[in-house]
Amino acid sequence: MPARRRHNAGMQRITAHQSYALHDTAATRRIEAAAAAALPEHTLMQRAGRATARLALALAPHARRIWIACGGGNNGGDGLEAAMLLHRAGHPVVVTWLGTPATLPADARQSWQRALDAGVHFAGEPPELGAQDLCVDALLGIGLSAQTRAHAPDPRLPQWLARMQASAAPTLCVDLPSGLIADSGQYAPGFEALAGPARSARHTLSLLTLKPGLFTAHGRDAAGQVWLDDLDVDAHASPASARLAGPPTAAARPHASHKGSHGDVAVIGGEGLGARGLGMTGAALLAASAALHAGAGRVLLALLDDGASSALPELPELMLRRVEALRLEQGAVVCGCGGGAAVAARLPAVLQQAQRLVLDADALNAIAADAELQRLLSERGRHADCATVLTPHPLEAARLLATSAAAVQADRLAAAQALADRYQCTVLLKGSGSIIAAPGQLPHINPTGNALLATGGTGDVLAGLVGARLAAGPAASAAAAFDAATQACWQHGAVADDWRAPQALTASRLAQSLHP
Repeated sequence: MPARRRHNAGMQRITAHQSYALHDTAATRRIEAAAAAALPEHTLMQRAGRATARLALALAPHARRIWIACGGGNNGGDGLEAAMLLHRAGHPVVVTWLGTPATLPADARQSWQRALDAGVHFAGEPPELGAQDLCVDALLGIGLSAQTRAHAPDPRLPQWLARMQASAAPTLCVDLPSGLIADSGQYAPGFEALAGPARSARHTLSLLTLKPGLFTAHGRDAAGQVWLDDLDVDAHASPASARLAGPPTAAARPHASHKGSHGDVAVIGGEGLGARGLGMTGAALLAASAALHAGAGRVLLALLDDGASSALPELPELMLRRVEALRLEQGAVVCGCGGGAAVAARLPAVLQQAQRLVLDADALNAIAADAELQRLLSERGRHADCATVLTPHPLEAARLLATSAAAVQADRLAAAQALADRYQCTVLLKGSGSIIAAPGQLPHINPTGNALLATGGTGDVLAGLVGARLAAGPAASAAAAFDAATQACWQHGAVADDWRAPQALTASRLAQSLHP
């Protein structure tokens, strides 16, 4: 029988321009166990140490000191293995270690002995580091969860993590930033103080697999630039837990097309100032502008304010309509942006007649407060020719799930999937590492976007963009809704990532920067 060809993907820098499989802790443990059973003992840790040492040298080739903080488990063993290799190669390594030989796992004990025999310098306190030096976090790894709390934690652990957070030297995290939960991107109990930006650049070398928590919630701030080394183990044989979304495929537009070829988008929202003294027509205008710039053939704007038409000279391409005059079954409907209390009365018709529907903001709040609207939303999921996308932020998702925003944020993937399953539709849960979930679909995490999007109206722009993508599709379906949400979310964030203009990124400028 011929030998199986050796898998060799090597180290990869993870970018937003490619889709990647993500594996949660349970899947990663299965992959690790299978690989360890098929390889000579200590092989995986040696490979992890080599990968860590290689990336450390690439990040800080002229470091005067490399501080490697090692825990008492296998993550610490990876760090000790890297320390031994760097020391043997003549690089200035200082190790601080929380372990004891008697309690070390077998693999880690071997790496500790190898580091000791090589003459690696073990210190009781971290060294003083400058910007040209390097911190290596090999303290904890992937074993933490929201239910676990460190047992009588060594007081040096939070001290060392705080030192890294405040250091002028960049930090390389081995497998996972210590304290971060691999599956959710939240910090485990007792590590919440680590949330927030670090003083210097951060890198994370994910080993064997990419973990979902690196890309959502606190994960992106904690991890910084993510790298992957699969340790020459093919993880693709194990089912992924989620995917990191890649860029949308550019759709060619035939020369012999017309405005009807690219779909209609009807935007319903924008409660007037006269209703409650809370004018929100701007939100609907932003959604309509986004749909227009994203390539919709026609954009119909139905404001819930009869006196707002004078505000539209800057967008003469928009076609004003009364809600009653819309043919809801045609094109895509974006409902809720700035809708206020006025949108609730319009929702029964929208939910029953629109084939392609994006529900945002006040439409979601109205549905959360009304059992009949919830029933109508669920009913849409039984029709194969209906496409529905919900675009909640965490608080709106919490209202729909009858829980708290904190509970949603505690496990964003699970919350988005629960909401998608409840209403049989696509859910785009906004936030750092937006989640796109749908029944029967592997959830996607969006890798684009940054803090420039933390300004009023950008969510309305996203809703309009989803509407344009949904309108341009060949047919209304659940798959079309998922694809439209995934593509729109990626493009929306990419505009912010590419923003280099001297002006601030406002929602209106974001909308104007979109393209088909």
